[in-house]
Amino acid sequence: MKTGNVCLAALQQADGQMKPRPVIVLRSVPPYNDLLVCAVSSKLGHLQAGLDEIIGERDEDFRDSGLKVSSLVRLGLLATLPGKAIMGALGNISDERLLRLRKRLAKFIDS
Repeated sequence: MKTGNVCLAALQQADGQMKPRPVIVLRSVPPYNDLLVCAVSSKLGHLQAGLDEIIGERDEDFRDSGLKVSSLVRLGLLATLPGKAIMGALGNISDERLLRLRKRLAKFIDS
């Protein structure tokens, strides 16, 4: 997997259950090439203004993302996963969106 990939990964839910969820690979983490990912959700109402971002069906990179509906990129819901936790790739987001997400996350952490 590489940065910008939209993948399926088993993520722990609030009830402790593991469930396949879409994630976006934000960065590879050395030295073992674990993956820093953020969750993707179809629940647009969970949007945290100034942090999260919506990938809408009219966005240029929506089709390449492999997502089925407009979705929320949840930068506040991060995980570091081993590569073997990735169940498969769905698609990719644009380089521009990836850069914007990283900058937004860095700004949030730095504030």
